[in-house]
Amino acid sequence: MSESLFTIAVHAGRPDEGNPSIPSVPGIDLAVSYHAADAATLHAMLGGDVPGFSYSRYGNPTNAALEMALCQMEGAAVARACASGMAAVHLALLLTGLQSGDTLLVAQDSYGATFALVDTVMRRMGVCPVFVDATNRATLAAALAEHRPRALILEPISNPLLRLCDVSAAARLCHEHDVQLVVDATFATPYLLRPLELGADIVLHSLTKYLAGHDDVLGGIVLAGESYATELRNLTILTGGLLDPHAAYLALRGLRTLPLRMREHCRNAVEVANWLVEQPGVAQVYYPGLPSHPQHHLTRQLLPTGAGGMVAFDLVQANEAAVLRFLDALQMILPVTTLGGVASQILYPACSSHRSLSVERRHALGIGDGLLRLSVGIEDAVDIQADLARGFAAAAKE
Repeated sequence: MSESLFTIAVHAGRPDEGNPSIPSVPGIDLAVSYHAADAATLHAMLGGDVPGFSYSRYGNPTNAALEMALCQMEGAAVARACASGMAAVHLALLLTGLQSGDTLLVAQDSYGATFALVDTVMRRMGVCPVFVDATNRATLAAALAEHRPRALILEPISNPLLRLCDVSAAARLCHEHDVQLVVDATFATPYLLRPLELGADIVLHSLTKYLAGHDDVLGGIVLAGESYATELRNLTILTGGLLDPHAAYLALRGLRTLPLRMREHCRNAVEVANWLVEQPGVAQVYYPGLPSHPQHHLTRQLLPTGAGGMVAFDLVQANEAAVLRFLDALQMILPVTTLGGVASQILYPACSSHRSLSVERRHALGIGDGLLRLSVGIEDAVDIQADLARGFAAAAKE
């Protein structure tokens, strides 16, 4: 198949073996159980010794089509679709073999729910999370040497401040210390970045966001190399967090247009970010594609296809009342707790993605009371700017 992601996205995951009539679109397989030609074959399928389906918790044809497609797009050997993005984060961490007494390094800029998961659930398991500035190579190297963790989890484009982590450099450092690197590439997608090719061991996505892209799927996916195949299968069976086949069908349909959508998200984000810089109601703009971004040099190296569709900015009126006036004035941009859809979406991290953090911890991470995270949609950029202008006018009113 072509090496172009545009072509792979359209054709990956199609059924093409063992069928006299091949459907052009994978179907939704709702069966809970499957029988085989004979008991010996069913026994082998249950054990994973031969390909096939036996029980839907073990695998499903619709899910398999989605997993196959994303394996081709990410350059992975194995994948498992999960019931949510957070289920994928949890599964990916379990896949590293974390157990009581182990240390887990966590990028301090991680998504708020990831932060909360490792600081509560994983800590109760006896895992010791250590939060580190993964954007600083020297700091990361020192933390790896000092703590000797089992794994490091990071986001190449952080949520919500859009700081960049050099995945290649992090992978080299991790492997020098025999540490597994887990990358949450939700903001990047395979259109911008393929972490496994840069040395990551495990990559995960929230399918809910850009991959499905239409705000009608809740899901996640974990991808890895062949050495993880058996453990990934076993963990999925035992934890039971497999994606529903109808959601898998919708995610695969959305995946077909991922490169087209991402190209437009990136184009619009550049226009909106440059416009925001000029607005008197904005104190600071966070976007890796801006020359003013402190890691702009890394953007060209890490994200040659584009700087992504996420933009964050601080209001001059840095308080909750002004933010709420801003959000209430919007007529087109959706104030919702998600991102990556075709429509522009905006979120107030202090009250949503990072509300589980203390105010002191949130401020220490740079997430202030006037910070807004904008998922730039594929509408006309001029219309996005006009709607933001309405918000700035409302925020400025006392």
